[in-house]
Amino acid sequence: MSVIAAYNPAVRVPTVPDLRPTAGTEEKPAPLAETPEVEGVKVTISADAFNAAGKAASANADIDESGLDDNVKEILKMIRQLKQQIAEKMAELQALATQQNLTPEELQAKTSILQTAISSLQGGLMTAQISLAKAMKGMSSEDIGKVMALSN
Repeated sequence: MSVIAAYNPAVRVPTVPDLRPTAGTEEKPAPLAETPEVEGVKVTISADAFNAAGKAASANADIDESGLDDNVKEILKMIRQLKQQIAEKMAELQALATQQNLTPEELQAKTSILQTAISSLQGGLMTAQISLAKAMKGMSSEDIGKVMALSN
């Protein structure tokens, strides 16, 4: 096993002076000198990122405000997310069919990967729908109507 050490000059570890008295001296330790602030990592979030975060929260606002049980709300959110991911993979598959710069082998490999991903997502969707059906047992007809409207 090899170990690679790397020195990154951007990482600064502050040192703390030893404040313990040395043998034979009973002097008070000198007060710590103020260390200048070292600028760290800056993160800038774009307006598009804020908009995307707001859309994600508002996309499920109707589910959150439905008054249904929390587990039913989570299942409904999961179903929406899975449906969205399936739609995205289907769009990728359609876009892949129009690409002219791929060899037949590359096209077949990428198509196979996307089809496998779609199948996996559809299996997850089916599982979520079964869980939803189990969670709906014993619900009032009004709540069942809400669930049906929100699951589409």
